[in-house]
Amino acid sequence: MKKSFDVILLFMLLLSRLSINKFAEGGLFQHFENVVRNPLVGGWLPQQAITAFGPWYGDPIFLLLAALSLLAFLTYLFVDAFKDHLGARRTFVWKYALVWIIILTLVILPTIKLTILRHDNLPHSYSHDGGVIQTEITIDYFLTGKNPYVETYDDTPMAEWGFPEFRTALEHYPYLPATFILSVPVKLFSERALGWYDQRFTYLLLFVITLLLAFFLTKKNTHATLGLTMILGLNPIMGLDVIFGQNDSFVLAWLIISAFFLWKKRWGWGGVFFGIAAASKPTAWFIAPFYLLYLLDSPTLTPSRLFQKNTWRTLFRRSLPALLVFLALAVPFFMWSPDAMIDDVWRWAAGTAEVHYQIWGLGFANFVLATGALPDRFAYWPFWIPELLVGLPTLCILVVKQMRENSLGNVFWHGAFLLLVFAYFSRFLNENYLGFILALLAVGYYLPYEDA
Repeated sequence: MKKSFDVILLFMLLLSRLSINKFAEGGLFQHFENVVRNPLVGGWLPQQAITAFGPWYGDPIFLLLAALSLLAFLTYLFVDAFKDHLGARRTFVWKYALVWIIILTLVILPTIKLTILRHDNLPHSYSHDGGVIQTEITIDYFLTGKNPYVETYDDTPMAEWGFPEFRTALEHYPYLPATFILSVPVKLFSERALGWYDQRFTYLLLFVITLLLAFFLTKKNTHATLGLTMILGLNPIMGLDVIFGQNDSFVLAWLIISAFFLWKKRWGWGGVFFGIAAASKPTAWFIAPFYLLYLLDSPTLTPSRLFQKNTWRTLFRRSLPALLVFLALAVPFFMWSPDAMIDDVWRWAAGTAEVHYQIWGLGFANFVLATGALPDRFAYWPFWIPELLVGLPTLCILVVKQMRENSLGNVFWHGAFLLLVFAYFSRFLNENYLGFILALLAVGYYLPYEDA
């Protein structure tokens, strides 16, 4: 029997999701008690079952979902073992459905579980500080005519989240306007339908759209469909981002929607959604150089081609929708208070604001801390120097490679490469950036090269 790599890939991702979910939920305050007393989560279990589970290995809903995910994987193994008898088409349908079941049990349902538990507990519980709590507050500020980049968050649930010495975001909203503007429709619908809203409803909706578009982008190659769906759906880091509500899945969704229209050569719509991504979070900007080259719609590009008048006309015409959307979303807030927006989005992260983000994460910054030259994590150090010294040559190299093979897959592959270089040498490299980069690399690897 020929062995299938997708089996190994799925099992690796499943084990990662199980381990990370267990670890993340295990540290939550009074989590077992909150689960078993909520009628929509674990309160429907018989008391004897709750007593038998006990609070030692995880809450009963987590364990039941874990058991379901492993049962789905066992079924996946049997399907793979009998693929010669089932035929290629039926094998794919079964496998694809089982991947969705695993994503449902390890990402979608855990996310819904935490939103319900949060609604039943404190507003700063069971959620990420910036991606959920602060973004919900910015939506309210926006709807009441207040500027989220001017307002502070000291008298909000943000002030109760995390360690007091690291609550620097109480003075800043570090994300771009699309993150709260485009969440408004989901919030209004949710409040009308349920009477309450959690920012993860927006993230979940876009997460599902991302996975569906992954199918359409790769449907001519079933192995690519399974691989991309697995990595996007069970991403070890971004899965947790969805569950707790970090906003990288929000940015990724608009990039995938843009990719879908670019693949179809619908340059205008592709630009609209790329503009939304760029107006959501600066991580999308690292794809822009390669996106612009792809708009020229040529499998290879020569330096002489770039200096032709027709090239610049084509580039301007096809990139204009992205630019206009970005400006429409970002400029009003910039004009409202330029200094406040720059302070929140740029200076806070760069360490030059009066109250700024700490040196943090897994990258080059740890070597700087290890020298002992800085008094603490909040001290300033010119990370822009290594970012520039390494980032600019990398950008030049990747632009040349993009010109030599100007594919849509390479737009994402090279964008991920450039972002990783920049993030590694920046003031902070948090895990969520690595999860986002993994997703971009997966899209770059599996995206089709043939015409739509």
